[in-house]
This record gives sequence, C-alpha cells and structure tokens, in this order.
Amino acid sequence: MFPRGFAWGAATAAYQIEGGWQADGRGASIWDTFCHGTGRVWGDQNGDVSCNSYELWEEDLKCILRLGLTHYRLSVSWARLLPEGTTQRVNHKGVQYYNKLIDGLLAARVTPMVTLYHFDLPQALQDRGGWKSPDIAALFDGYARFCFQTFGDRVKLWITINEPYVCAKLGHEDGVHAPGLKEPGVAAYLAGHNMLRAHASAWHSYHSIFRPKQKGLVSLGLNSDWSEPLDRDRAEDIAAAQRSIAFTLGWFAWPVFVTGDYPEVMRTCIEANGRKHNYAGESRLPFFSKDEPAVLGTADFFALNYYTSRKVTTAGGRLDSLSVKSDVDVQEVVDPSWPICGVSWLAVVPDGLRKLLSYIKKNFGDPAIYITENGFAQVGPLEMRDVQRAEFYKQTISEVAKAITEDGVNVCGYFAWSLMDNFEWADGYSARFGLFHVDFSHEKRTRTIYHSGKEYAKLIQKAQC
Repeated sequence: MFPRGFAWGAATAAYQIEGGWQADGRGASIWDTFCHGTGRVWGDQNGDVSCNSYELWEEDLKCILRLGLTHYRLSVSWARLLPEGTTQRVNHKGVQYYNKLIDGLLAARVTPMVTLYHFDLPQALQDRGGWKSPDIAALFDGYARFCFQTFGDRVKLWITINEPYVCAKLGHEDGVHAPGLKEPGVAAYLAGHNMLRAHASAWHSYHSIFRPKQKGLVSLGLNSDWSEPLDRDRAEDIAAAQRSIAFTLGWFAWPVFVTGDYPEVMRTCIEANGRKHNYAGESRLPFFSKDEPAVLGTADFFALNYYTSRKVTTAGGRLDSLSVKSDVDVQEVVDPSWPICGVSWLAVVPDGLRKLLSYIKKNFGDPAIYITENGFAQVGPLEMRDVQRAEFYKQTISEVAKAITEDGVNVCGYFAWSLMDNFEWADGYSARFGLFHVDFSHEKRTRTIYHSGKEYAKLIQKAQC
C-alpha cells in the first residue's frame, strides 16, 4: 500500500524534550521566559529538564530503533546554537550536541528531518521586537545559513518554521503561547507575514548557495484541521468552511504554493471587518514587497501537521471585535459521533486527514506531501496498554493508504507525534502524546514503550514487507 522509500517517522521538538535550559552556554528562549512566569502553563510547569534529551539523546535513539523508524523529525534550538540569535556568538557545545545526534541517527541508518524553528525564539531577539520586527527575516536567514553550512552535509530534509499559524495566533493574539502577546487583529498578521518573509529568505539562500552541493529539500511546516460544512446543502456553511481553511492552511500555503499572495477571501474579510470597526491604519494583512525574495515557489515539498476536524457554520457576525476570529466569522462544531481524546480540542477524525490530503492535491499543485505531525493524547490516569491510541494509528494509517492508492495523493511519509511524552506547551506534562512513556518523576527520565508504540512498530514492519 505504501511506495518504496516511504518515510516512517516520529517527531519531537527541542524545547519540548531537551531540557538543559542553562547547560553549556545555551541562551534563554521565549518559552523559558513564558514558563518562568506564573499562571501561564498547566501547574506552572516548564521545560527546564523535560525528558533531558540533552544528556539522554542515546536513550532517544534506542527508542527510535525499537520502533523501526526510517526517519526522525527533530528541531534544533536557535538559542542553544546562537545564544543571542546571531552568528556573532556561536555556542560550540550546542553545535557538538547536534553533530552527535545527527551522526548517531545516520550511523543507525535513520534519516533526520530537521526543523530550524519550533516556537523557541531566542529571548534576545524577542527583546528586539521578535516576529513583529521587520528585521527578523534577515536574522532568521542568517541563522538558517549557519545551520545549512554546519549540518547540511548530512541533513537533506529541512523545515524552516513549524506551524506559523499557531505561533502567530496563539503567541501574538490569544497570548496562550510564548511570547504571550494579546494584540488582537493586528500582531498575528504581522508576525505571520514576517515568518513567511523569513522562510522565503532562507529557502532562497539554500537554493542558491547550498543546494547545488548539498542537494537537500526545504519546506515549512503547516498545520490545519479539516473543515467541512455543518449543513452541506446550505451555501452559508459551504462558504464558512472555505473561509475556515483559507484562514488557517491558506494563510501560509496560498502565498507559497499558489499566487505569492494571501487568499483573496482573507483580504476581503479583514478589510470588511476593519471598516466595520472604523479601523483607519495600514492594511492589517501586509503586502509582500517586490524588492524582497519572492515567497511563491519556496517549498520543495508540502509538510502537513494534522490532528482533528470540525464541522463549520457561519458565526453571523456575532463576534463584535477586531480580531482574527472575528475576521473569519465562523463557528466550529464537533460532531457528537467523533470521540474526544485527552485534550478537549482533539476530536479523533482519521478520515479528515484523507479529505485534507485530497484538498491539498487539488488546490496546491499535487505536491509531494510529508505528514510531519499526527497524534493522539492521553490525559489523566495513564494506560500503558493504550488500546485507543493504537487503534487510532491503525485507522489513520489506513486512511493515508487510501489517499495514496485510491485518491492518487503523493504522500511520501508519515511522522507520529510524538516519539515520547514531553512538555506539551501550555498543557505542560498533563497531556501525553508519546509512543514511549516518560517517567518525569525519575531522575533518569525512564522511557517505556506504550502498547501503541509496539503496534506502530508492527504497522511499519508490515508496510515495508
């Protein structure tokens, strides 16, 4: 059912697993600052130690090998490599850590997929304006070039920025992720725009300077739910579902894969809501400059993070505010037939992934697609024999197979979230997504495989026969 060379993987992120937040010259990130406040994270927890992968990376490698993974998606910490965010001061011990990790993976015949930015901006750059600053694109490009130069002889799959939608909206409008800003209706669009500028600059740098010799691939990691009309026969619901996808996946995929600009419906809705609230400033959704590297065509594959689906209807303008939520003007509904796993937002809808994959094939030029995150959470009393999660992976991978064989979608890989339990952002350690259980009360952060991990390994083995 799966093509030869299909990437079977699991994913992690530096802040969520590494710990060692002050070890060997690492600088502070915005998540260090955010977590060291109070009332921001479940139980006021933080990633200071987490899984301690900075010291226990060889234990992670054992987990990877036990699953039989062909690929492993990790992120490098900008603040660990460049504590002030620029190449003026390089932390060589951070470089040594990632060299050991990458070399260890390759020696075990596991292909690394490396994400440059997974939410953990150096605090030194946040102090200079962070993602709201126009200078951030050039600063990110400098960081990306450093990583390409340092690790690109061995890393052939790169993701520049993970989930720019989440970083922009949750971090700059809702305030529930670092840096914790609540500037509705403006900051999220500005941050998202600068992330696209940063990504485009880094892609062009790789393409012109490093690709001729290194021959790797570069993309950015986009997250999206699948949205479908609550009432399939109601025009308003059909339009609402289209707006919902445009304001999430389309926000970042449309400029990169389709036109070089944002979806037209985004501009129309944002401008209309601005007029409603007598907004007199510059366009809240910025325009791309012709004097900068073009964003169109800056992805060598489509990297998709999918978790859940929603039924969608129009909100009817009930949100009287200047905000992203008011701009999109939709109401999301969870179908009561969909089971909820762990965290409240995560309805389990495996066939939503198949539908979203077909949507991407149709609307974004039939790209090669890597599913770079997909997972199932446990909350509360943990079950090592997590039968529901094992069944989730079985059903989801079956839907991916149907997308490939029946719908003709060019899916090249699947990465489970996550290799092991870790620090799940605002949920702290209350949500467990791992294929391996981590005992956070034990000094050695013992890793123990869940039933779902064993079943995922069997699925991989069967698919490769």
